[in-house]
Amino acid sequence: MRSIWKGAISFGLVTIPVKLYSATEQRDVAFHQVHREDGGRIKYKRVCTVDGEEVSYSDIAKGYELPSGEMVILTDEDFADLPLSSSRRIDVLQFVEREEVDPIYFAKSYYLEPDAQGAKPYVLLRDALESSGQVAIVKVALRQRESLATLRVREGVFVLETMLWPDEVRAPEFPFLEEDIEVRKQELSMATSLIESMEGDFDPGEYKDAYREALQAVIDAKVEGREVARPAEEGAEEPAADLLSALRASVEAAKKSRGEKTGKAASGKGAPAKKPAARKTASSKSGEKKEPARSRGRKSA
Repeated sequence: MRSIWKGAISFGLVTIPVKLYSATEQRDVAFHQVHREDGGRIKYKRVCTVDGEEVSYSDIAKGYELPSGEMVILTDEDFADLPLSSSRRIDVLQFVEREEVDPIYFAKSYYLEPDAQGAKPYVLLRDALESSGQVAIVKVALRQRESLATLRVREGVFVLETMLWPDEVRAPEFPFLEEDIEVRKQELSMATSLIESMEGDFDPGEYKDAYREALQAVIDAKVEGREVARPAEEGAEEPAADLLSALRASVEAAKKSRGEKTGKAASGKGAPAKKPAARKTASSKSGEKKEPARSRGRKSA
C-alpha cells in the first residue's frame, strides 16, 4: 500500500506522527468507452457552451450555479482564504461508546501507521482505547475538506472512519410511516422464528460477488475465443397465499438449509482417511490411557 497523507494524531499534549492509507478498494471490472467499429478509445473535449471554443485545463475555474441560472465563479484565491485546517492534524475531540455512533454516518475507512518515532505513543493510545471499549471522535482535513471521523482499533491498527455531517443524512420521510398498519401476533411470532432460524456468526469469506465473477468469465471467454456459457436460470417459486404462509414456508426452508449444512459438516468430520495399522495400535493405547480423563470430564460437566 502507498500512503496518501501524512500528519499526526493530536491527543492532549501528545503528538503521534502517522501515515494514512486507504483501507478499502473497489474490485469492479473497469471498462473504457470505445468505438464499436474498431475499438478506438473515446475522448472528450472541454468545450465552452457560450463561445463553443475548446478550453485548456488551466483556464477552468469552479462555478456555483444560482437558482436564477447565474454563475458565481470562484478562483484559487477564494479557496485559499477559507478557514480549512492545514496543520495536517487529527484532533481528538472526545471519547464515546461505540454504540452511540450510528453507522449511517460512516463514509470511508483509512488505516493509520505510525512513523518510526511515533510507534510507542501510538501503541500506548491504541491499547488504552481498545481496553476502554470506546472510540475517539476526531476532526481531520482531507482532500480540501474538513470532516468529523472516528478512531477505533482493528487488528492492532488504528482505523480512521470519516463521517458525514448531520445535515448530509436524509430524513426517512415515507408515507407508510404515518399509516396505522396492523401486524398480527402470529405473523410477528413467525417472523421472529424466521430470524432465529437464520441466526449465525458473520463470516464475510462465505460470500462472493457472483456478478463480477460471471462478468470476468465472459471477458476471459472472449479473450480465449470460447463460447460464453450462460448459467441456468432458477425456476420461479409460486407465490404464497398470504404473508403468514410465506413466513412459515421460509422458516421451513431455512431449517432445511441449515440441516443440510450441518449434515455436510458432520459427514466431513466423521470420515477421516484410514490410518496405517501401526498408528491404530498406538492410538488405541493412548485411548486406554485417556479413559479416566474422559470420565472426569463427564463428572465436571
